[in-house]
Amino acid sequence: MPSPIQNKRIVLGVTGSIACYKAADLASKLVQSGALVDTVLTEAAREFVSELTFKSLTHREVHTSLYSPNSNLSINHVALAESADLIIVAPATANTIAKIANGISDDVLTTTILATTAPIIIAPAMDANMFDNPATEANVTTLIGRGFFIAGPAEGRLASGLMGKGRMIEPFDIMGAASMLLGKDGDLSGKKIVVSAGGTEEAIDPVRNITNRSSGKMGYAIAEAARDRGAMVSLVAAPNHLAKPIGISVTNIQSAEDMKKAIEDECLEADALIMAAAVADWRPLEKLDSKAKKDKSDHWSLELVKNPDIVAGINSSKLIKVGFAAESENLVENSKTKIESKNLDFIVANDITAADSGFSVDTNRVTIIHPDGTTEVLPLMSKYDVAHSILDRVKSGF
Repeated sequence: MPSPIQNKRIVLGVTGSIACYKAADLASKLVQSGALVDTVLTEAAREFVSELTFKSLTHREVHTSLYSPNSNLSINHVALAESADLIIVAPATANTIAKIANGISDDVLTTTILATTAPIIIAPAMDANMFDNPATEANVTTLIGRGFFIAGPAEGRLASGLMGKGRMIEPFDIMGAASMLLGKDGDLSGKKIVVSAGGTEEAIDPVRNITNRSSGKMGYAIAEAARDRGAMVSLVAAPNHLAKPIGISVTNIQSAEDMKKAIEDECLEADALIMAAAVADWRPLEKLDSKAKKDKSDHWSLELVKNPDIVAGINSSKLIKVGFAAESENLVENSKTKIESKNLDFIVANDITAADSGFSVDTNRVTIIHPDGTTEVLPLMSKYDVAHSILDRVKSGF
């Protein structure tokens, strides 16, 4: 299934902020995802970036004037407003936010926004004191009340040298917001899907733990794909280094027992559970309260006890349950035994020894195994595309 961004008409409004350089990256990413991007530069934005930058990236006309005689559009703001599937303002300065909130339309961008019925993403970028100013806060609140999606801002070091909230969020996160808004009426709209991701950590002492090499990438890809098809997504995530996906409820846990409790809570009103996490099979019988010291012995023995089988313990006739099997040998045979014991609707098996579909890579090659023994061997794909293949089969069970 293609990204919800593909073949969509997106108006990218760029206003006068040093964060304009991120807008160029965003334009490139949108085009790479298959969008038709019409860029609007405000007068202040042109002090930071040129029309040529965005024309080169989008291969389309860049709009700077309400009534440009060179425009292919008779009246820019009307044509852009009517054709847009989505409008993104990134970066959005305090001045532009104030104008939009108060209905001022004195340039191409603000007039297009006033004339459109398309969803709108605002990605603020300004000094921390400006964002925290009551006037800006009131304007942002007004836009939220009108249905605008406010993406960010993030905290960090600002161009002024101050530390605070006001950085434009990264293009990756804006892409997530765009996918979510464009896919909100997708084929999983109204469904709640719980996804687990990452490798749990079982503490030995305050500084040591037992874990595995799972990066969490497959689980995160499933969560993002489900969001992009309109689902409400709850992601239960073991420790990892991945950015929190926008528009997804994330519960961070550490151990298998933590994950069990979180998933049980999330599944009370869920339609599907997809267990992509690599849950530790064992944990230390006791966690030491202080760091274990090295002594003269050349050996250290740990007594381990079994962790609960999380997915097997979730019993609901209304819940579609999907398991994962990470195997290093006898892929199909070992995976088949888990379907009945865990009461799964199907299981997704992958060979963790393969360099292109094991841990920490962006691609996967999986075999989907059904309770009747039938198997589907899927080709090597991105984990996002694998996620959609899994969700296609989940959807057929609703």
